Amino acid sequence: MNSETLRILDSIARDRNIDREILITDLEQAMISAARKHFNSLDLEEFGCEMDRLNGGLRIWRNLPEGGQEEIALSAMGRIPAQTAKQVMIQKFREEERNSLLEEFVKRQGELVTGAAQRYEGGALVVQVDRAEGFMPRSEQIPGEQFQPGDRVRCLILDVRDAGHQVKIVLSRAHPDFIRRLFEAEVPEVADRVIEIKAMSREPGFRTKLAVSSVDSKVDAVGACVGVRGSRIRNIVDELGGEKIDIVRWNESSQVLIANALKPAEVEEVSLCFELGRATIIVRDDQLSLAIGRRGQNVRLAARLTGWDVDILTPEEFSKGLATLEETVRPIEGVTDEMLDKMGALGLISVFDVEEVGPEMLETELQATPEIADAIVAACSDKAKIVAEQQAKDREEADRLAAEQSTEADALLSGGSSTDEASEAAADDILGGGGSQG
Repeated sequence: MNSETLRILDSIARDRNIDREILITDLEQAMISAARKHFNSLDLEEFGCEMDRLNGGLRIWRNLPEGGQEEIALSAMGRIPAQTAKQVMIQKFREEERNSLLEEFVKRQGELVTGAAQRYEGGALVVQVDRAEGFMPRSEQIPGEQFQPGDRVRCLILDVRDAGHQVKIVLSRAHPDFIRRLFEAEVPEVADRVIEIKAMSREPGFRTKLAVSSVDSKVDAVGACVGVRGSRIRNIVDELGGEKIDIVRWNESSQVLIANALKPAEVEEVSLCFELGRATIIVRDDQLSLAIGRRGQNVRLAARLTGWDVDILTPEEFSKGLATLEETVRPIEGVTDEMLDKMGALGLISVFDVEEVGPEMLETELQATPEIADAIVAACSDKAKIVAEQQAKDREEADRLAAEQSTEADALLSGGSSTDEASEAAADDILGGGGSQG
């Protein structure tokens, strides 16, 4: 071996990001293995090998029992040991490359990368990222998104696993952190931590909500994220294939934050029950469908963003719940107006809420006696059953009416054609008669 060997090792070390000294050590060990196989030796210490780091010269020797060393010529070892050395070297180089990949990509976990789509394997997308192949499971893909071989794929390095003989790099476009990294790439203020993404909720491919705040009062967090004429947010939406992104202003007050999170709907009032972790939102009738969103998406994402269980009511429903609660509780001996006011302030706005919190909470918060607290909960529990039955009947009646209206509409549509035909025939008769008279 000569300087050509060193050039090859240098090339491998550079291309595969492996330390040159490790490769040389692996080569020396491979030659020792070849010598042991050639001489049928089981002694691990019998042979030694050293490569000259300057000229690539390789020296192999045998440690003699009585001391000293016996030089072994490479040519004396024949082809079989050379093949053995080659196999050991390949195996060692693969291990070192795997270790190098593992070390590199573990450091890059959570990073935004751009790769090239290769193929689909069992629903998972295989992506070439730098010198490694990563895979994106179906669960980490945006629903409905398809890539062709060679397409550019921007994704997040979600996880890096040591899977025996290979390194598994898990990629994602569905994870919320993918959105976070896109904002860091598109909005310098987010990357510089001037603007902070405080909370996020996402349904990949459909909609994302972000709550942002600024540490600098001169920087408008929402405006900076949207960009001039929406330029910054448009780049992110285009990358996501049209997924809607709502950017809301963060507020330490849960009431203000929940109202912001339900935008574009206009919220009239927010009532919080800390005991149940529930927020009751009052919106006008014309804002109800907007607040709930398509298939409940808007309220669902707002609940995840804020960490509150969100109920949306119209003013009529809210007033009805309060009235029912007051009618149920007021007749109980010992219940005062002050207690009713406190219940409202605690976010207990229906008989269902009182039944759920139980008597202990009422004793503590209302300063009620155990007897009064038990009586309030018992009365509300009984009333809740009646209200639930009535609500079920109302729903059945509404469903029945809707079905009847649908049937009537179908009948009108099907009967309309015969009516039209009769009208057309009558018109023909009149016109025909008019023609004959003329």
